[in-house]
Parts: sequence; C-alpha cells; structure tokens
Amino acid sequence: MDVMSSRVQQVASADFPTHWGTFRIYGFRTQPGGDGSTGPEEAVALVMGDVQSTPPLVRVHSQCLTGDVFHSLRCDCRQQLEMALTMIRDLGAGILIYEQQEGRGIGLMAKLQAYQLQDAGLDTVEANERLGFKADHRDFALPAEILKALGVTKVRLLSNNPEKVEALEKAGVDVVERVPCEVTPSIHAEEYLKTKKEKLGHLFST
Repeated sequence: MDVMSSRVQQVASADFPTHWGTFRIYGFRTQPGGDGSTGPEEAVALVMGDVQSTPPLVRVHSQCLTGDVFHSLRCDCRQQLEMALTMIRDLGAGILIYEQQEGRGIGLMAKLQAYQLQDAGLDTVEANERLGFKADHRDFALPAEILKALGVTKVRLLSNNPEKVEALEKAGVDVVERVPCEVTPSIHAEEYLKTKKEKLGHLFST
C-alpha cells in the first residue's frame, strides 16, 4: 500500500437524492502528513448505479464557489458539473468526485485576487503567477485513491485536462477513454477557455 492510500479514510456514506436522480454520497478524508507538511484534504464521491462491471464514466470536479453556486459566467465550471451529472443520469451509472480545490488549488480569496488582476488585463495563468502561485496548484492523487477505495481501477474520464489523465494513470487507475467535457461558453469565459487551451494544454475540438 502506498503512502497516499494508507492516509485515505472513508468517513461517511448516505443516500443522496438530487435533481439528476439518487446517488450514494461518500465522504473521504486524508490524514495529515506525518511530517506536518500537508494538512487533511476532503472530497466527496457521488456514485450512481453499477460502477464495477464495466469502466464507469468518472468526472473529477474541482470546487468552484463562484461558478457552481453563484452561476458565474467567468468560467465553465457549473456547465461542466451539470453536464457530468446529466451524462451519469442518462447512463444510469457513474461517479462524480468533488474536490475542495478552489481556484485550481490556490483558495477562494486568492482566486478573487486573481479575478481582480484579470480585470486589469492579465490572463488566468499570469494572474496566478503574479500572486506567487503556479498556473495550476492542484494534484489529483486523492481522486485516484477514492476510486480505488470504491473498487474502481478502470474509468472513462470526462475531462479536457490531460494532467488528470496522467495523474490517474500514474496512481494506478487505467483511463480506458478520455471523454470530452466541452460546453458552449458565455462570452465572458472565452478568454478563460483560450488560456486553458494555449497555456495549460487542455484539449478542445475547436
């Protein structure tokens, strides 16, 4: 057992009725690093149907308060979240993992500071770097361990981000197919998506 999997604990599960049907919601938490270098990390997994007989559709979604809750048009996060839940509902099976990785891992207040810099003309990568962060501070080790805890080692990953594919593969989860997660953006998100494609390597058909 690797270091990460030895630190992941399922802390709860419950029936979870939603607009998209009834899921089972699981709560997971990591233990703090032994050297004190990392704090606990939490995430939830929404599971519908049989996810073990064939590779299920899986979406790893990073928390976005501004988009998911307030319907911000600066990003495509809520659209992607709803697309994933709709596809899982239509298939009758799948997993959505929701991570607390606001602002590509930099946190809510820093994300709002990045918005302010974007209003002054910087793109999302430049704004993060001006604040002293990497372009993307996330890692996807926890989602991989959640999938394995759920007995899932092969997935169809709903994502435009090749780094998610690489991270899951590196952690021992076989991505048998990358399913595009493309939505029609608002005019307010066009530059955001252009930066994702040109500077972060996200894969888009257009």
